[in-house]
Amino acid sequence: MMSDLTFSSSTRPQGAPPVPCGTWPSRVTAALVAGKTLSLSEVSADGNAVFWLERRPAEKGRSVLMRWTEQSGATEALPASFDVASRVHEYGGGAYAARAGRLAFSDKHTGAVWLVPQADEQPVRITQGQDLRYADLRFDRLATTVLAVREDHRASGEAKIALVALKLPAGSAPAEEVVLYSGPDFLSSPSISPDGARMAWVEWQHPDMPWDATRLCLADVERDAEGRIAALRNRRVLAGAEQRESILEPRWTEDGHLLSISDRSGCWTVWAVQQTGGSSALVPCTMPEGEIGQPAWVFGQRSYQPLPEGGCLVLAVRDGRTACLHQPEHGQATAFMAHADQCPAPLADGRFAWLEVPGDAMPAVVVGSGAQGVEQVLQRAAKLDLAPADIARAETIRFPVTGQEGVAGHALFYPPANSRASVPEGTLPPMIVQVHGGPTARAQEGFSFKVQWWTSRGFAVLDVNYGGSTGFGRAWRERLNGAWGVVDVADCIAACQHMVATGRVDPKRLAIRGSSAGGMTVLVALAESDLFAAGVSLYGVTDLRALAQETHKFEARYLDGLIGPWPEAEAVYLTRSPLSVAHKIKAAVLLLQGSDDKVVPPGQAHAMARALEEAGSPCSLHEFPGEGHGFRQEGTIRKALEEELAFYGRVFGF
Repeated sequence: MMSDLTFSSSTRPQGAPPVPCGTWPSRVTAALVAGKTLSLSEVSADGNAVFWLERRPAEKGRSVLMRWTEQSGATEALPASFDVASRVHEYGGGAYAARAGRLAFSDKHTGAVWLVPQADEQPVRITQGQDLRYADLRFDRLATTVLAVREDHRASGEAKIALVALKLPAGSAPAEEVVLYSGPDFLSSPSISPDGARMAWVEWQHPDMPWDATRLCLADVERDAEGRIAALRNRRVLAGAEQRESILEPRWTEDGHLLSISDRSGCWTVWAVQQTGGSSALVPCTMPEGEIGQPAWVFGQRSYQPLPEGGCLVLAVRDGRTACLHQPEHGQATAFMAHADQCPAPLADGRFAWLEVPGDAMPAVVVGSGAQGVEQVLQRAAKLDLAPADIARAETIRFPVTGQEGVAGHALFYPPANSRASVPEGTLPPMIVQVHGGPTARAQEGFSFKVQWWTSRGFAVLDVNYGGSTGFGRAWRERLNGAWGVVDVADCIAACQHMVATGRVDPKRLAIRGSSAGGMTVLVALAESDLFAAGVSLYGVTDLRALAQETHKFEARYLDGLIGPWPEAEAVYLTRSPLSVAHKIKAAVLLLQGSDDKVVPPGQAHAMARALEEAGSPCSLHEFPGEGHGFRQEGTIRKALEEELAFYGRVFGF
């Protein structure tokens, strides 16, 4: 343990002058983060063409579909009028598909699906209905049908979900839209077998979330005279009917075997479907140690990738860190030299494309191989020239969990880092405890401005994987069942106390920040502990009763598991809500909220601000027009960063 008045020499670059923490000159500017940094996602391949989405804050958060080939380089695949995104489940995902030179995509403005028949041709709108949303887009093997999950908002009440086939016309006419299957509350991941004869998918019912309990289903495909998908027959449940398990991401191997992810063993990993006669069973595949799978907040995730020659690429989370591995059909897994956020996508020439997210560099869309790693960079999130000493790198922290003997919590700790400044002798840096959202997300070690913005200015950051976080198995995830607002809060407080005990941070200058679900944890933690001098909630939950009644379909029953059945457990909802404990908060609070938020409506932030004002607690609320659940526009991002930094300056006195 370090003494109370020392700080790690690794964060004091040789020759760097001592500068008060919070005021360090940083190359990570608001202009860079807000306007010049792209959010890269959904990397895929069609032959040797690579596609990805890049969200541009400078264009009001528009998501642009990019296409790269060796011949043409990186170009926009669509006219500038399109914004490629889906609002199914409000979080979207799987907003485009590419096959045999064709593109299908969901346009955020119209909600419709559009088709680009061949590269450089003009997009044609192929769905016409209003109040219909589409996600998880996939072409069938012949590229004559687009499969999608459709969310229907035409009638009052909850939206209706269906698997649909968009039978593509020969010309520019709209597609013939066929409902293949409906009935369950939720559907995802339609996956066609290589011979085109069978389709697998995942379904689940209220009140479960996809990380609680789902079913893996299979049906036979019927086609019309032109070979387009026309109907499904003989639906059967392959797994998930007899036991509660989270089944995700069905995928087919080249030789026609169906794989999926299940957590029936205690953590997500890959299983094979074995069918004998009229029965089926899941058989464990040989897989590396670690959790292989992600919470299905968005469509189109790829935690593993079957390979043409057999075996798989997998992303395995071990001790809170992600490893990309090649698992052959037989034998030991070997490292695939990538820091990927989704499994690399194979190209026709044997290479792979992926989003590279190392801990010490900006994310980039790249092409490379398992043996050599990155061979070519196609697009960087931003041009950022940082010296090694400018980048804070994650340290794994294990801390004792309150009330559970022998159980260790997990967090990532980032000390301040700046080649031009150091912590003054005799002082310790302030620390920001970061609470991820979800609450089933997790703290990840890839380069993030949510961390580097603060560490480059002289703050330490502690990113906590509290109970409920994914990547640590089902039991850790289920610690939050019935205990949201209790376990997460206790873990964040315990992690903070642990860092104070190490003597690495200033116990008088501690803050806690979080967004969405993390915002609720922040506010309750401020009420339960006097550790923190400041707290920041970004579009955070403040009234659990209102959330249960007002939120969208996907999360409409989420709180049944996290809090208790609604409305039977209304008293618990009231007790756990930040609004109910606002009078106990003495720390300064900053609330940042989007005016168009449909997940956590702005009324929740306004109610919290009033409650804090009535309690005499210092509180500031800033509402950003035109922003939803998560900030996308350049002006918003810049203003939010600057306001939060100024807020800490007032509280911590720099």
